[in-house]
Amino acid sequence: MQKQPVIVIVGPTATGKTDLAITLAQQFGGEIISADSRQIYRYMDIGTAKPTAEQRAAAPHHLIDFVSPDVPYTVAQYQQDALAAIGAIHAAGRIPIITGGTGLYIRAVVDGLAIPAVTPQPALRHAWEKLIAQQGATALHRQLQELDPTAAASIPATNTRRVIRALEVCIVTGRPFSAQRTATPPSFTPLLLGLIAERTELYQRADARVDQMLARGLVTEVRMLTERGYGWELPAMSGLGYRQIGAYLRGEMSLAAAIARLKYDTHHYIRRQIVWFRPDPRIHWLDITAPGSTAHALQLVAAHIASARQSKSHKETI
Repeated sequence: MQKQPVIVIVGPTATGKTDLAITLAQQFGGEIISADSRQIYRYMDIGTAKPTAEQRAAAPHHLIDFVSPDVPYTVAQYQQDALAAIGAIHAAGRIPIITGGTGLYIRAVVDGLAIPAVTPQPALRHAWEKLIAQQGATALHRQLQELDPTAAASIPATNTRRVIRALEVCIVTGRPFSAQRTATPPSFTPLLLGLIAERTELYQRADARVDQMLARGLVTEVRMLTERGYGWELPAMSGLGYRQIGAYLRGEMSLAAAIARLKYDTHHYIRRQIVWFRPDPRIHWLDITAPGSTAHALQLVAAHIASARQSKSHKETI
């Protein structure tokens, strides 16, 4: 079976992934599939840096703005939805362009991860969150070490959401989480482009984005979510921007302190994104500050699409 091309754009936040995706979509007849675990939520536009109406009008977008903030949405669901979108875009004779900074979403699709279909367990999660609040994240991580040392070695104690998910899968299925993370090659040929810059540049861009979010009404957006009845305990409300502004709205810190915390936490998130993506040898890294980086991306994509089409033509003549 002929494998069709898929373009994947990864990298830290605020590196211009959406802009490049739109450029590629317009040049090659593509459609964009978001790989951002926060942009899936309705009503959360500013804090997630969701593509604007103008950007969405410039190229078709998928998997944005379709889940209510109080509805659980798993990586397995994302994988299923993204693969369906890829199939539909290919069927229409167009090029799928996956873009986003959520590394696990990217890997789930590009590497064909076999993800356990375990639904969230509210009672278990509540008990674990209470344990974290009382004894700290390391206490919960020790439980994972006992049940699945392999998973515990790859998931830091500070990443409490992943620790909770691993424990959840272990307990519900009765099998180690790590033993269920096999992979199957995808039915398409991906080209991975990574956008990067020096850390100082990345931090400055991220800080500027935070300032823009505040100017656009981030505080009002977070307040509006609470007025709609969405509670602070929801995973959707724990994302960057919502967590820090929430602390301000609850009177736990000043607005200035919340903004400083948001910028600091965003820098930390950038470092985690780099650690996640850097080891992947398939990624073609592009320095966004270098002249001609967009032109280089266009060349790589053109060559990738041409190679796939030549391969298809060759197979059809055999």
